[in-house]
This record gives sequence, C-alpha cells and structure tokens, in this order.
Amino acid sequence: MSQLPPRGHYTWRTWFTFLVPSLIGVFLFMTPIPTADGMTIPIALMAKGVQALMSGSAQAIITLIICITGVMSVITKVFKPAAICQSPLLKHLFDVSVVWLVVRLFGMAFVLMTHLGLGSEAITSANTGALVLNDLLPVLFSVFILAGLLLPLLINFGLLELAGTMLTKVMRPVFGVPGRSAVDCTASWLGDGSVGILMTARQYDQKHYTQREAAIIGTTFSAVSITFSLVVLGQVKLEHLFAPFYASVCLAGVVAAIIVPRLPPLRFKKDLLIDGSEPNRDAEAIPTGKSLVGHSLDVALAKANNSSGFKGTLKEGVHNALDMVFGVLPVVMAVGTFALIIAEHTPVFQYLGMPFVPFLEWLQVPEAQAAAQTIMVGFADMFIPSILAAGTIESDVTRFIIAAMSVTQLIYMSEVGALLLGSKIPVNIVELFVIFILRTLITLPVIALMAHWLVG
Repeated sequence: MSQLPPRGHYTWRTWFTFLVPSLIGVFLFMTPIPTADGMTIPIALMAKGVQALMSGSAQAIITLIICITGVMSVITKVFKPAAICQSPLLKHLFDVSVVWLVVRLFGMAFVLMTHLGLGSEAITSANTGALVLNDLLPVLFSVFILAGLLLPLLINFGLLELAGTMLTKVMRPVFGVPGRSAVDCTASWLGDGSVGILMTARQYDQKHYTQREAAIIGTTFSAVSITFSLVVLGQVKLEHLFAPFYASVCLAGVVAAIIVPRLPPLRFKKDLLIDGSEPNRDAEAIPTGKSLVGHSLDVALAKANNSSGFKGTLKEGVHNALDMVFGVLPVVMAVGTFALIIAEHTPVFQYLGMPFVPFLEWLQVPEAQAAAQTIMVGFADMFIPSILAAGTIESDVTRFIIAAMSVTQLIYMSEVGALLLGSKIPVNIVELFVIFILRTLITLPVIALMAHWLVG
C-alpha cells in the first residue's frame, strides 16, 4: 500500500478543502431537520422547493426530456453522427445498447400517451402511467438535479474516505461492504432511497465499489426514509405505533442485510471494479504504527488534496445531473408503468402471493388470504400494499405486518428497481425479483414476531 503523507504535510488550504465542502455535504444530505410533515433532510426540502417552482410545467418538461432521450438515442444508434460520437458526454448519454434503446422507446411511448391522454387507459390511468408521471417523476427530477449537482460535496473531498476507514471494522465483517457504504445508508434513511442509490452508482462508476459491493449496497442499504415510513403507516391508520413499527423495520432490515448478501445472486457477483480490474485489497488496511482515527484523517486529507477544485467539481456535478435526468427518467417511466399495469390489470401478483398463504398461517397472521395478495404486489410499488390493506383488512396485526413488509422488501419497480436498472450497477430484473423474494422470506418472520409481541 502506498504511503500517505503525514497530516502535518498538508497546508490550511487542504484542511479547508476537506472540512468546508464535507460539512456542507453532511448538512445537505445527512442532517435531519423538522418540518410540518415530520423530519427530513435539507436536500429533500430543496427538492420540494424545485417541485413547487415547476408546478404545472413539470410533466411537460419531463415528457420533453424523455422524448429527446428516445429520439437522440435512435439517431445515435442508426446514424452515429460525429457531433455525438466525438463528445464523451453526449456519447455517454445517447449511445446505449439495443436493450436500453428499446426501454427508452417504451418510456417515450408511455410518457407521450399519458401526458396527451391518448391510447389505452391501462397505460394512462391514475394508478399506472399517470401515477408515475404525475407523482413519482417530478420528485425524482428535482432530486436528480440537486443531488447530481451537490453530491460531489459529499463524495469528492474526503468525507467518505474518513467514514469508510473509521467504519470498515464494522461494515466489512458484518455486511461484507466497505465502511463508506454507511454514508449511503444514512442518506437514504434520513432523506430518500433514491439518493442512496445515486450515491452508490456514482461511487461504483468512480471505482470505489466492486461489482458485488455495489449490488449489495444498492439492493440492501438504500433504505426507505423515516418520512415515507410514516406515510405508509398512516395509510393503514396505525400512526400511534410508529416507534415499535420503525424498530421492527430496522431489526428486520439488519437481519436481511446480514443474510441476503451471503445468498445467490449477490453471493456470486464478481469482486471486480466496473472496468474488470482488481480492487486494491490493502486500501482499508491500517498501517503499522498508526491509529484508526489518524489513518482515517490521512486518507481523507489525501483525497481532499487531490480534488479537482471548484471548476472540476461543478463540471462533474452538471454531468452527474444530466446523466441521471436523461439516463434514468425514461427507464423509470417504462419499467414503473409496466410493473403497475401488471399489478393493476392482471392477477399475476395475486397468483404469486398464493404460496405465501400457508407461510402466513403458520406465522399465525390473521386474514392470511387477504394479506398474501398484498405481499407480492410490493414488487410493483411500495405504496400499493398499504392501500390494499387499508381497504380490505381489519386486523391491526396484519396491517402492521403489511406496512412493515412493504418498507423492508425494498425492491419496488416503480422507483428503486427502475433506478437500479437504469444505473450501471450490475443487477438485472430477474435478480431483483429473486432478491425481493429473499428479503420477503427473511423479514416476514421477524416482522410477524414483532407484530404479535407489540400489537397483538
């Protein structure tokens, strides 16, 4: 492992470069602040401000962006214009594989039909395409712009190196991931799961995570925010149980985070970087004669000393934002709408839920038949199980279990799943479904036990 200069080697400028952007990043992405709707983080509050500014025009802007992405991707694939192919940014945005081109074209078709009110109601209804376009994409659009521009404050100036080195002794043996992943999880927990996935995808691109680590962190540590958990619990009329509810969610989430990465498909992911190269196995080792805190500071200051400065950081932030907006929005529109169509207009998820009836009965869950129908529909969208439970299930125990399950299952295609598929993190839709099933099987007994103890 290469020797790092001692802390005394660095000037006040290096300390300033490390401390100021990192503290701003911590404030924006990780500091809980109270609002009228509960606790949130500044970046989420700023995103709501951007949504308010775009009120009435967000859907038109998003429709235009998705259509530009589809058209430019076709032009690039068919004609390969020099202006695009010779620009690293434009080539990255629009030169995609045939599979992703098809996904983008489906996203363009869905968004045009929904925005213009044309075609089948199965695609454009309030519970399918309109839900994605009107409720989900404006939120993601504002988060993408702000997170893209501001994430470099959190990840480029040494904070993750500091946290990563400090927490490696916990995160590596328990969860099999670097210590820096704890920052991704905290940002998700306090803000939004999409923020954690964007952080993970960006660090995977920058070779801080291997393929296995990125897949584990993206599917395991992009936790549902506290605020949205309260929304889900409110839907099933159990707000007074928030403390035991969130304690149950956290316990089940930790159990799943320990077990799922040790099972296929995550277990078989390659421990290689995005370009296929080997990671530096000694990067987390503490040199002889150095303390954990001292070495953590040395690593952080070395990162800050080699940062690209204001101009480079701004350029990277703009590229990040464009990459998220043009690369991910069409995927979310296509995959999210398709998953909701299946959930809303076919009995597929009901059939998939039938094998869980004996399992739920064995766990002594009341109204097991009705509960089983809600379990699998969470793969389409996290909020649908609670909506179904509120209208059909009387038992407080069962509604508690369904609400907690919808949060701990984590992989839902209307947002998290589509974001993962739209990123370079090496997971496909079949693997996401398998991980969803594993998380369901592992967390359900934990949550049922807690529900019987705390509610029953």
